[in-house]
Amino acid sequence: MQYYNSIIETIGNTPLVKLNKVFKGVPGTFLAKVEYFNPGNSTKDRMAIKMVEDAEKAGLLKPGGTIIEGTSGNTGMGLALAAVAKGYRCIFTMADKQSQEKINILKALGAEVVVCPTNVEPEDPRSYYSVARKLNKEIPNSFYPNQYDNLSNTAAHYETTGPEIWKQTEGKITHYVATVGTGGSMCGTSKFLKEQNPEIISVGIDTYGSVFKKYKETGIFDENEIYPYLTEGFGEDILPKNVNFDVIDLFIKVTDKDGALMTRRLAREEGLFVGWSCGSAVHGALEYAREHLKENDVMVILLPDHGTRYLAKVYNDQWMKDHGFLETKTFNTKARDLVANRNGRESLLTVSPSARVSDVILLMNREGIDQLPVTENDQFTGSVSSARLLERMIEDPELRSKTVGEIMDKPMLFVAPDSTLDVLSSLLNKDNKALLIRDDQQRVHIITEHDVLRAMMS
Repeated sequence: MQYYNSIIETIGNTPLVKLNKVFKGVPGTFLAKVEYFNPGNSTKDRMAIKMVEDAEKAGLLKPGGTIIEGTSGNTGMGLALAAVAKGYRCIFTMADKQSQEKINILKALGAEVVVCPTNVEPEDPRSYYSVARKLNKEIPNSFYPNQYDNLSNTAAHYETTGPEIWKQTEGKITHYVATVGTGGSMCGTSKFLKEQNPEIISVGIDTYGSVFKKYKETGIFDENEIYPYLTEGFGEDILPKNVNFDVIDLFIKVTDKDGALMTRRLAREEGLFVGWSCGSAVHGALEYAREHLKENDVMVILLPDHGTRYLAKVYNDQWMKDHGFLETKTFNTKARDLVANRNGRESLLTVSPSARVSDVILLMNREGIDQLPVTENDQFTGSVSSARLLERMIEDPELRSKTVGEIMDKPMLFVAPDSTLDVLSSLLNKDNKALLIRDDQQRVHIITEHDVLRAMMS
């Protein structure tokens, strides 16, 4: 009889599937490593079981113990499967931007899920990193795998994913592409492949709002690169120990929208019902391939997870429209175009938290502007707007004598330079009266509702 002793024995040995339509006309052979064939429907199963088994060997995880981890969903799924098979309890912390499907799946496997705010610093006690560490300290006989810094993550892919790809391509692979989050699937796989053939090029896919690309190119951890983004599962505002920049040749950034649209194309054109980060990986791979690949090249693209995680988001037409990803009218102008075509002041006006409200009102009247960023030590710490000041002054006539730091609102959102008008308009609302972008020279520019409306009418 042929059978497995438990579901975790089915992890690995996922297929390579040729991509035919989305790369049509581009030289080379394009193969997707379809990781949703793992039992937890993602590549994270590989490292989850590796972290658990290594912890057992090291005596860090004992019978009846509790696994506590911060996850975007997929690692939690892999850990939950291991916990079911081995008899452990699970508690997972997740950022509130993650899809409800991911939360429901983890709960279905018996895990407890603690949802934490997304837009806080990693060191903030409310972040899902901090909450996981706190729970680990408080709960006896618990184990915190810490997928970001646990090198068993990289080892899992070095031992399985890399050898599988090398064998499946008969050593003909020339390019490897993967999204980079914790870094394990990119760096473990790339390390193995480069040991077989140092000429193989590894392309990491990053997202706007993440620090990886600039850090690779400059060695600088630039907090100005960090801002909220919607895509799940890759990109980071930290530098995990599993990210080995030496085995990543270059990074390509992909916008939320481009990744989402390619995800839907993969389902409709290739029959691959995959997750959002998969679309991002393929979009970035396509951008690179158009410029660099030759006819005999073989590119393997890791597709991390399954589309069931995103039924309420990427595969929901209304959600896509609400976020400006499906346009009812085409607005091809981008944020960078608004700045390039602007006639007028080049430098951005800002105010200090120590400035008096009365002085800020005079500045707004003199310059004919409605909102201003608040900066301190070159960091964007808040914002003020004429509409909000008017509301506050009606309630408190003495407001004019206070400092900006006492009454300012949250900082304006930074957006990707390639964000189109529909994306910009979806972000401008009563909470975000203006947006900020950085140009190629790292200068900051403001985009207002009036800027977007004027571009739409032109």
